[in-house]
Amino acid sequence: MKQVHIRVEDELYEELNTYSLQSEQSMQDCVREAVAYYVTDMRRKQKDISNKQFSFIDLFAGIGGMRIAFDRAGGYCVYSNEWNKYSQQTYFANFGEQPDGDITQVNEKDIPDHDILVAGFPCQPFSIAGVSKKNSMGRETGFADKTQGTLFFDVCRILKEKRPKAFMLENVKNLCSHDKGRTFQIIKESLDELNYEVFHAVLDGQNYVPQHRERIIIVGFDRERYGKDIDFEFKLTPKNPRPVMQDILDKDVETKYTLSDKLWIYLQNYAAKHRAAGNGFGYGIAPLDGVSRTISARYYKDGSEILIAQEGKNPRRLTPRECARLQGFPDSFKIPVSDTQAYKQFGNSVVVPLMENVAKLIVAKLEYMDTMTADKMRKKVI
Repeated sequence: MKQVHIRVEDELYEELNTYSLQSEQSMQDCVREAVAYYVTDMRRKQKDISNKQFSFIDLFAGIGGMRIAFDRAGGYCVYSNEWNKYSQQTYFANFGEQPDGDITQVNEKDIPDHDILVAGFPCQPFSIAGVSKKNSMGRETGFADKTQGTLFFDVCRILKEKRPKAFMLENVKNLCSHDKGRTFQIIKESLDELNYEVFHAVLDGQNYVPQHRERIIIVGFDRERYGKDIDFEFKLTPKNPRPVMQDILDKDVETKYTLSDKLWIYLQNYAAKHRAAGNGFGYGIAPLDGVSRTISARYYKDGSEILIAQEGKNPRRLTPRECARLQGFPDSFKIPVSDTQAYKQFGNSVVVPLMENVAKLIVAKLEYMDTMTADKMRKKVI
């Protein structure tokens, strides 16, 4: 990372100092954030969108996996939001734009109009105490009552205010069973109340990358715009032939990625202990001609879920670049952060080509419905 020394007027310094204290960031981070926002605004004004088909926003954006997917589907991003400063750094390095920070502090009216809302929102439990009380009194509850205090609430308030044509939400497979199914039930009820026709499916990334990674995808279309007679299928087009681990591995890897004797002995003993207890916990050696386990944000700790066997020495963990490939990121994707942060970021990200496939299905459906709607309007005029 480069260093730049700047001089500022006393008044501007005091403003920066006040913001630094309020945001609990260093002065250096505040200045970098200010410069990044300026560059972001400048580039947005210069962006050529003449060949783009639709607009979208990128919420809980992480490092931009969803953005790449929807860019490839013909869209252009008009707004992004991500609170983690290291993810913001990677996002800026690759897209030249600084995502907004805390979504809970963003006024939904200030977000640009858009055709598709995209969000990989975190899974949180909903408090049902207030809902139960209202139900017992015979009073109806709305999404604000049911979802307030969770980050899904922010998705709902933006949908309500901006009414995009469609949305796509992504989450872990366990969202369906989270909090004994209550979480997913409230999500579906809230989206239905907002008058969107909702479809969902659990999809596996291993048809696109050599990784078994199941995620739930929730897609919705605006009933106020298209009516209630909407159908949608997750008709995917997997890669053929399916990729295997060997496809993403580098030939020459630094020795620092090889497990130390101490860590390798610990992992073997840990696995043996759980096998003796009848559990399936332990490290995983990825088959070179097959697919790996699911990479997670904890990969930086020991790499145990996905290890690569090495002849004559201990196994090694994947490099950050190999993790990027495991998630379907192109080799042109920049990794400006430390290995630890990179492992966290790719472990939290999405399988890009799978999301691209779903994005193209959504876009095709919108194009069809927009054409049908336009035809109906012409007939009415005639």
